Amino acid sequence: MIIRPLEKRDLKFIYKQQNARNVMALWFQEPYTSIDELEILYDKHVLDQTERRFVIDVDKQFAGVVELMYIDYLHRNIEIQIIVDSKYQGQGLAQMAMNKGLEYAFKVLNMHKVHLYVDVENKAAIHIYNKLGFIKEGCLRQHFFAEGKYHDSYIMGLLQSDSSE
Repeated sequence: MIIRPLEKRDLKFIYKQQNARNVMALWFQEPYTSIDELEILYDKHVLDQTERRFVIDVDKQFAGVVELMYIDYLHRNIEIQIIVDSKYQGQGLAQMAMNKGLEYAFKVLNMHKVHLYVDVENKAAIHIYNKLGFIKEGCLRQHFFAEGKYHDSYIMGLLQSDSSE
């Protein structure tokens, strides 16, 4: 498993993910994206220095994405997001890909802190984030709307000094 930069050729896989309600509910986003919109967004953001998008690549197959978003070079913090395609789940890829994303954030971008948001009911993800050293920093009550209801979300953070990377 490697992570590599997102390429335009990957948009067909992103389209599939971004139109799956169960997947987008985990990211608290509406599952409604056209391929045309994705291409416009790709062209608009390909040179954006406030984000990095990586593909989780398993034997040259698209297995998911790791995104480093809202890169703040002044305060040196960043948000991380991950989606592993359903056919690759349960193989430890999420933890390996998150480790690679963290390594990039800390060792390449020299970030001080990486944070994320996770639904308080997403026990599997919380377990992975805890194993990686993330600390619950707070609970945002009814902060996100997905699947017809409001969800509480933990904000979790990891400092570079606390990271094993």
